[in-house]
Amino acid sequence: MDDVAVIVPVHNEAPVIHGVLEEITRVFPRVICVDDGSTDGSVEAMESLGVVVVCHPFNLGQGAALQTGVEYACGDPSVQYFVTFDADGQHSVEDARNMIVVLRTEPVDVVLGSRFLGDVSEVPRFRKLALRFAVHFTNWTSGVTLTDAHNGLRAFNRAFAAGLDLQQSDMAHASEIIEYIGKHAFAYREMPVTISYTDYSRSKEQSLLNAVNVAFDVLVKKVTR
Repeated sequence: MDDVAVIVPVHNEAPVIHGVLEEITRVFPRVICVDDGSTDGSVEAMESLGVVVVCHPFNLGQGAALQTGVEYACGDPSVQYFVTFDADGQHSVEDARNMIVVLRTEPVDVVLGSRFLGDVSEVPRFRKLALRFAVHFTNWTSGVTLTDAHNGLRAFNRAFAAGLDLQQSDMAHASEIIEYIGKHAFAYREMPVTISYTDYSRSKEQSLLNAVNVAFDVLVKKVTR
């Protein structure tokens, strides 16, 4: 896994980030954390593990943090594969490993995690409603057919990363990534992934209202192009 960069956007995740990074670094030695203006000691927790930490001086949003991480990783020519991994402890490192195996062995450019291809019994009711709304909206606007449009666990190759230019700094970046796939006809596939819903991760979830706001941001961008 030496040719893989795991990019972790971080904003005020001090209670869990140390444990999340410990799990990641057991499999992936190259981890790039982008601290997005944290004020709670997240930076100190990350630096104690020796991972790369790139800092935004103030909070810009997850989309901006991911773009910073991808650009940083692209500066190293030995990196051929990229993983985006949320900092709140929801994702499985084993799922990320399986995505990289698919990228190495199948003719695809990007692998997207889907919680709806597996057991969805733990997905909170209102979270499920917001996600279903996001899926239908993103499929409609992008022309790409997915079952889970806002899953933060993704893996992609260098060709995909090289042209990625996220303009949406907030959570609308997830829809922007899907539009990028459709616009450039990248080969993709979804894989079932496990999402661990804890009290902590639930406290970080988007509301249904925020999902509507994200949809509005995406529409405004399309109209003003």
